[in-house]
Amino acid sequence: MSSKKEPNLHLSRNSDIENCIQLRQHLNERRERDEIGGTLKLISLNIARPRLTVYKGQTINTGIFKHPVSGPVPLRTLNLDGDRQADLSVHGGPYKAVYGYPSEHYPFWRNELPGTDLPWGMFGENFTTQDLCERDLHIGDRLQIGAAVVMVRQTRTPCYKLAAKFQRDDMLERFLISGRSGVYFSVEEEGTVASGDSFQFLSRAPKGLTIEEMNRLIASDRYNRTLLDKAIATPALPEDWREHFLERLARMTSMHST
Repeated sequence: MSSKKEPNLHLSRNSDIENCIQLRQHLNERRERDEIGGTLKLISLNIARPRLTVYKGQTINTGIFKHPVSGPVPLRTLNLDGDRQADLSVHGGPYKAVYGYPSEHYPFWRNELPGTDLPWGMFGENFTTQDLCERDLHIGDRLQIGAAVVMVRQTRTPCYKLAAKFQRDDMLERFLISGRSGVYFSVEEEGTVASGDSFQFLSRAPKGLTIEEMNRLIASDRYNRTLLDKAIATPALPEDWREHFLERLARMTSMHST
């Protein structure tokens, strides 16, 4: 006669607590979205020129200290007028011309970082958005915002300057684990944009990797063969990322063959 395994009540309680926390965060995000009103919207347009700040006793130059402007502001191929990146070796360029971050993530961070002031633009985003979340955006999606046209290109992998902005050594790990990355756009057609403008999808790339899936490949599911194949086959993925995933796939194949 086989014995029935007793349920792990400790794990069940932990699971219930996690579910409650996730539900509360979801309700907070929905509540904030309802307060803002509208849909597919540019809530805040944020720019900055590089400035000096001190982190761990070192003086660094960074353009992460964005501040809201009302606009309209011309959006160029490489950035918004009045906005600059400090280190062009890792920031900026045509596939990181403008960075968007969902307003829906702010309630999560207020819960994670109690007492921290979190105005729009706190994560260094140019576009604080509504209803443009990572799970819904495929690399290759084209959107109109104001008089400009942008394309979804890649996720964000933060550098130490995000930690410098928050003055927290753990901020990079928190950011990566959260999956709340935001998204980089390329500029397909230049034009003016302003706070309050609506986004409109001009075309979708449903077979393309989503930003959420790209986050998984970077942070939590690095050797998922299905996602690696999907990433490599995504036409609008920047070539440096395609080469990175091809190398990872080759390593994985080599490990399985030995």
